[in-house]
Amino acid sequence: MFRHDNLTVNDRNHLVIGGCDCVDLAAQYGTPLYVMDEDVIRSNARAYKNAIDKYYGGNGMALYASKALSVMYMYKIVAEEGLGVDVVSGGELYTALKAGFNPENIYFHGNNKTTDELNFALDEGVGRIVVDNYDELSELNTLCISKGKVAKILFRIKPGIDAHTHEFISTGQIDSKFGVTLENGEALDIIKTASQMEGVEVVGVHCHIGSQIFELAPFEEAARVMLGFVAEVKSKLGIEISELNLGGGFGIRYVEGDAPIAYDSYIEAVSRVVKSICEEKGLKLPRILMEPGRSIVGDAGITLYTIGMVKDIPGVRKYVSVDGGMADNPRYIMYDAEYDGVLANRAGDRPEETVTLCGRCCESGDILIKNAHLPSAKKGDIMCIMSTGAYNYSMASNYNRIPRPALVMVSGGKSKLAVKRETYEDIVRNDII
Repeated sequence: MFRHDNLTVNDRNHLVIGGCDCVDLAAQYGTPLYVMDEDVIRSNARAYKNAIDKYYGGNGMALYASKALSVMYMYKIVAEEGLGVDVVSGGELYTALKAGFNPENIYFHGNNKTTDELNFALDEGVGRIVVDNYDELSELNTLCISKGKVAKILFRIKPGIDAHTHEFISTGQIDSKFGVTLENGEALDIIKTASQMEGVEVVGVHCHIGSQIFELAPFEEAARVMLGFVAEVKSKLGIEISELNLGGGFGIRYVEGDAPIAYDSYIEAVSRVVKSICEEKGLKLPRILMEPGRSIVGDAGITLYTIGMVKDIPGVRKYVSVDGGMADNPRYIMYDAEYDGVLANRAGDRPEETVTLCGRCCESGDILIKNAHLPSAKKGDIMCIMSTGAYNYSMASNYNRIPRPALVMVSGGKSKLAVKRETYEDIVRNDII
């Protein structure tokens, strides 16, 4: 009914996730409330690990792209499932380390890492630093020499591939703030420069072509381009690249019409390209890395709200307001993102009307679903928005001084608080008068 295998309706006509009644969850923890199905998260993580083991003989690792949902409980889960992580800030790195994550399995990304962040990563023994540009390379080399260390690095490469996704989440084309360019020789030159430095060791190259991609072809083409570059590095510089990170970007189902690729199928298809080109060009098969984020947590999460005011403008639009909005889910106002929703307390009822589901923030663009098909909604109903596990909590803010919601993990009919709800005192904690 909901195109999500982990969502069902019980005999009370209530929505159920992970064996937990959503209405009961809303009553126990309050709303808005992020709810994550731990079993789905673990299943998605295992799908990647098992596929890498199967198609690359274990010569690789899936790195959870933790910007999708960076909380200590998530790092605990992915560590237990045998994944590494990528982090893009000192805050994400600190959270991973605080959760006890092995620093050797952390890859540190970012187009503008600060000096403090680079020092932090080096002092904590982070496994790999993914270098974005010449300035970072120079500073990293200087810091390593001063510490008597050698950092193992990858370079972020722009493969020049248009992945046909939203312009704000398309990153592999030449006009991007991320990485160095292949076409103009910049990528080859920066590796040559790094090879002559004392404080760094080039072990790999990385690319990421975008997000929410539903086609195999862009990923296959990225593998071809990157391995062609690996062959060029070997022939012109005599450097054997031992790690190839092909990034992430695998799409998930948000609404009807979204058709995500089975992760196993993606990895199998790309592995055929990788093995074929390595054989053709006489390359040793590199260690293959990938960075799934949204596809591990996106469809595992929902957000529960309580409906407040209902405003019907005859002949124009009916607005149904909830007690959250763009402060806990800014993706509509940023990307025109689409979602499906259901009344959790009347989950089996048929839709009767089309409404605009809006939030409580003081912005006209504070919309969650522009055309939501729902039973006649009334004040006090519990609204569920599906597929909110990725980039909702991570992007949440205190706009209008609204406290961020709690986050709950569910599994086998039991729930566990993973992130406490913020209070007004939390909001003013750093204010000074």
